[in-house]
Amino acid sequence: MSGPNGDPNISVDADIINDEDEFDEEEYVAINSMLDQINSYLDDLEERNDALNGKLHELMESNRQARLEFRAQLLGSQTQEEQRPANGDSSSGKEDLSKDNGDLQDKRD
Repeated sequence: MSGPNGDPNISVDADIINDEDEFDEEEYVAINSMLDQINSYLDDLEERNDALNGKLHELMESNRQARLEFRAQLLGSQTQEEQRPANGDSSSGKEDLSKDNGDLQDKRD
C-alpha cells in the first residue's frame, strides 16, 4: 500500500515519531536560546539594512539636487552665450579695447 504522498510501503498509521525523538526540557531551552539569538541577529541586520536604505535615499536625493543645479548652471551659461551675440552689443568689448589702447598710448608717452 502506498503512503499519503504516494510513497510506496508507507502506511498511513505508521509511527513516524518514536519515543526516542522526544526532547527533554534542557534541549527546548537550548533551542529557544538559539532561536532568540537568531532573532536578535536578524533584528540587528534589519536595523542596519534600514539605516543603509535611508543613507542611500539621502545620497540619491543629494545626487538629484546636484544634477538639477548643474543642469541649471549649464543652461544658464548657454543662454548667456546665446544672448551676447544675438544682442549685437559688443560695447563691453569696445570698452576693453579702448582701455587697452589708452594704456598703450600712456606707455608710449
